[in-house]
Amino acid sequence: MPSMPAPIPLQTFPSDGVSIAYFDVGDGEPILCIHGFASTAHINWVYPGWVETLTKAGRRVIALDNRGHGASEKLYEPAAYHTRIMAEDARRLLDHLGLDRADVLGYSMGARITAFLAQRHPDRVRSAVLGGLGIHLVEGVGLPETIADALLAPSLEEITDPQGRMFRAFANQTRADRNALAACIRGSRNEMTAEEAGEIQCPTLVAVGTKDKIAGPPAPLAALIPRGEALDIPDRDHMPAVGDKIFKAGVVGFLGRRP
Repeated sequence: MPSMPAPIPLQTFPSDGVSIAYFDVGDGEPILCIHGFASTAHINWVYPGWVETLTKAGRRVIALDNRGHGASEKLYEPAAYHTRIMAEDARRLLDHLGLDRADVLGYSMGARITAFLAQRHPDRVRSAVLGGLGIHLVEGVGLPETIADALLAPSLEEITDPQGRMFRAFANQTRADRNALAACIRGSRNEMTAEEAGEIQCPTLVAVGTKDKIAGPPAPLAALIPRGEALDIPDRDHMPAVGDKIFKAGVVGFLGRRP
């Protein structure tokens, strides 16, 4: 069994007064990675081998802990987690690092943030990868708000909802701040209209597991985005798709093809 990659030291910067943790490794063209709900930069990108894959492909890899997650500041008002606000955290990290543009790779909630960033700041996003998020970007909001109830339940044993139980167990395992995560799920379930998705002008890869019931299928979303393309990740549900080798190969190939 391969050993777990070593943690990467984190730095912090202020994003409109909120402390955001991030790491910055490798050389080459920059790619900003934005993790999913209840995850962290390490859980989403280091441990499944993404940092190794991308640095070997000649990339500079930057990843942040979203507000309320990991080593970033915890906030407890749902309004603090609107997707537009979280997209500004990502944009300010590019500012902090002096980067005019970057490719952006997001997974699940991170893909939603990526889409909002690309739509609102088209000059900053060279290309976008929306992993674990298909047509539910515009039709439904992916994860249900009942996850917040599961996160705040007195114990795991009392939770009967399968998705809620999964995320509560994950939060317990990672020792996350469950109150902050509950506020996040309540504040970040924001849809984008089909017209707004059509304003995403950069090359965009939409990659979803074929067994993923959370994301919605990738092809209908890719069809809304002028330079969108879809990638099916075979036989993968939402969480197992994160580190899939076909997903990684698809992203590396996509980055190599884009202008």
